Amino acid sequence: MSESSGNPAGRLAGKAAVITGGASGMGRSTVERFLAEGASVVIGDLNADAGHAFIEELTSAGLGDRARFTRTDVSVEDDVAAMTELAVEAFGRLDVVFNNAGIGGAFGPITELEVDAWDETFAILVRSVMLGTKHAARVMVPQGTGGSIINTASIAGVGGGAGPQAYSAAKAAVISLAQTTALELAPHRIRVNAICPGLIFTPLMHSGNEAQAEEVMAELQPWPDRGEGTDIAAMALFLASDDSEFVSGQQLVVDGAMLAAGPRVHGKMHNSRNLHRMSGMAYGTTGKTASVRRL
Repeated sequence: MSESSGNPAGRLAGKAAVITGGASGMGRSTVERFLAEGASVVIGDLNADAGHAFIEELTSAGLGDRARFTRTDVSVEDDVAAMTELAVEAFGRLDVVFNNAGIGGAFGPITELEVDAWDETFAILVRSVMLGTKHAARVMVPQGTGGSIINTASIAGVGGGAGPQAYSAAKAAVISLAQTTALELAPHRIRVNAICPGLIFTPLMHSGNEAQAEEVMAELQPWPDRGEGTDIAAMALFLASDDSEFVSGQQLVVDGAMLAAGPRVHGKMHNSRNLHRMSGMAYGTTGKTASVRRL
């Protein structure tokens, strides 16, 4: 974050981006990478404290004039619309939208899942992507210069065994939505793709128990180095840049060969080992308190 903000050079120079869930984890790493590559970025996140603190850091690093933060509930259309409008107001255009915000969501045995928790999981993980794509397209289509829409899915959306039921089903929907909207928006040269992370070492993944998370990663992931937010940022950069101008409708896996090995993650992470004895809702880094009901 040391690059001067004046007349920046880089693979995204002159581009404006929106990144949801941008105050922590993979989103934060992507904000930093996009700024380093010359983009201007609107950061959307539900956690206002983390968002404002991040903006203060960026401002201290001389990047404040190319970064904005707005508290955003990605499941609420007015919030998503306002976030998109902020990019146009602040930077004059919109070239990239990274629908990245997410939570762990509803968990527990299928016989114990609560309908409200299931619906909220889908609102945050799937409705948010629909809204982000909708409002991105409303700007990008009349703008007439194409664009890139990137959605965070997961290897959990590719098959069973890599996440709870609601999370996995929601991420499968994100992949499908990327495919269908890629077809719809292709005539406008707007690319839509989904990134499918494996186990990426972020606060959402380790939930504060870093040592145990690293043990699980070492057991399940063939690649010897742990996945980091910067690995997702690198893929997002490729998809945001002109290097991917002929790539659309794809699911790009970033998982250290984990999917190839046949993931059996669910039930092994410290916060899911006893899911057959618990049910509830996990909110990740949003600042909302998780609910847990012992069965």
